[in-house]
Amino acid sequence: QVQLVESGGGLVQAGGSLRLSCAASGRTFSSYGMGWFRRAPGKEREFVAAISWSGGITYYADSVKGRFTISRDNAKNTVYLEINSMRPEDTAVYYCAARNSGTYYLLSSYDYWGQGTQVTVSS
Repeated sequence: QVQLVESGGGLVQAGGSLRLSCAASGRTFSSYGMGWFRRAPGKEREFVAAISWSGGITYYADSVKGRFTISRDNAKNTVYLEINSMRPEDTAVYYCAARNSGTYYLLSSYDYWGQGTQVTVSS
C-alpha cells in the first residue's frame, strides 16, 4: 500500500514557476514508477510526466516538454514536478500517482493516487 500526498500548488502569474512535491508513505516507494497527471476545468485528467523507479528515465507530454521537469528522491520518498514558464492553460488540479507496471501515460496503469493540489496561473 502506498499513500501519496501532494503539496506546493498555488496561484502564480504567467511566466512564473512552481515546484510540486508528492510525499509517499510505505517502504516500497523506490520500486514504483511515478507519474504526474492534471485535470483542467471541464477536461479529462491527462498525463503530464512520468519517471522510472530509479529516476533514470523520464517521459513528458508534448505540451509540457521543455517547461516541466520530473524528478524523485527515493531516500526522501518524494517525487517532484518543477513547472517553469507557466501559462494560464497550466491551470489544473495536479495529481501524482504510483504504478507497478503498465504504460506510463495511461491512467489505468496507476495503482495509487494522491488527492491533488490546485495550480492556478493568472494572465
